[in-house]
Parts: sequence; structure tokens; C-alpha cells
Amino acid sequence: MGYVVLIIGIFILEFWIKNQVEKGDGGEKLILNNRILLRRHYNKGAMFNFMEGKRKIVAFFSAIMTVFVFFLFLYEMGIKKRAWKKLGLSLLLGGGISNSYDRIVRKYVVDYFSFNVRWNWLRKMIFNLSDFSIFLGALFTSL
Repeated sequence: MGYVVLIIGIFILEFWIKNQVEKGDGGEKLILNNRILLRRHYNKGAMFNFMEGKRKIVAFFSAIMTVFVFFLFLYEMGIKKRAWKKLGLSLLLGGGISNSYDRIVRKYVVDYFSFNVRWNWLRKMIFNLSDFSIFLGALFTSL
């Protein structure tokens, strides 16, 4: 049951944050001792705006992958132990559902923070909580 709560929690928290970002003025703001840069960005493609002009294909692929992970999650829930895999799939689902929702309903994914570092290539990358959930989910699932 805790895994389902995690999935729903990621979606609700991300939904709330993205709505707050949408309501904001879109300006940049430094937080956490100037380490995190808050700013609004609309990603109309996949990661790093890949396939930006193919929004429907990206949304379809995102939805299919989320459904696939959902069925993997259901399968794993029937197996005892394997907590890391279940945690990973929960994180993948929470982030995947959130970003898929954005792609289907908003027609873009709302990204809102980057790292305030001296390396411009990293500073230009803009993320959201779902991105990190997906990253950690993939990591934990592979354990």
C-alpha cells in the first residue's frame, strides 16, 4: 500500500508545484544558498525537447511506456520481497504519470529548476521532480 501512496504522492505534489510555477511570473529565482535556480520552461518534446515538433508521438510513447511500467508494477506486487524493484517502479510510475499527464493535457511538460553551477551545459538543463523520480526509479529498478 505504501508504494501506491508514493505514486499518488509524487503525482499530487508535482501537480501542485507545476500549477504554482504556471501561476508565477516566469522569472528566475535562486534558492538553497544560490545552488538551485527556479525558472519556468515548457518542454514540448521528450527529454531536452527532443522531437519537439512531434508532440503527439512523444505523448503517445510516454503513455505507452507508463502503461507498460504500470503492468510491471502490478506483476512485481505479486512477488514477495524485491523492495528495491517495487520502490523503483513506484518512482517510475509517479514521475511517468505526471509527465504523461502534462504531455496529454497541457500539451507540454512543465520544468522548473536547474542547478546553479559554473558549467553552462549543466546550468541550461531544466528539470522537474518527476524527472528525478524517473531517474531514481530506473536506478532502483536495476538493483
